[in-house]
Amino acid sequence: MSIAENRRARYDYHLEEQHEAGMVLQGWEIKAIRAGQVQLTDGYVVIRDGELYLIGCRINALRSASTHVNPEADRTKKLLLHKEEIKRLVGKVEQKGFTLVPLDLHYKDGRVKAQIALAKGKAEHDKRNSVKEKDWEREKGRLMRHKVSSGPKD
Repeated sequence: MSIAENRRARYDYHLEEQHEAGMVLQGWEIKAIRAGQVQLTDGYVVIRDGELYLIGCRINALRSASTHVNPEADRTKKLLLHKEEIKRLVGKVEQKGFTLVPLDLHYKDGRVKAQIALAKGKAEHDKRNSVKEKDWEREKGRLMRHKVSSGPKD
């Protein structure tokens, strides 16, 4: 079940490979995520000291959060992957000009997971082509539905 999706990532980047990562979260963040108070559109992944961190993922605290907790909406969250996967991703990011972008947050076995992708930025003309293809697919579907509904009359 998807919690939040970063649709902008699919528009701005060519996605090469995807990975599922666990997240280190605090209790108030889990409660807020379950209430749907999460935004992923400005999020990105950075590498520090051989570890992955999600930055820019905004989780707005609930009003009923505990009084002794000082919630920070834009807190940096650590992502959990196997060391071998992290090493391979670090190599590709440093050598080939790839970047790591979050695609979505979802539940898996009761835990919150982040879907991240190794991606390369699209040029402006690629973005225009993506829009044209999407519009054509929509128009094609519309034409097919219209043709079926107004089929031959005998």
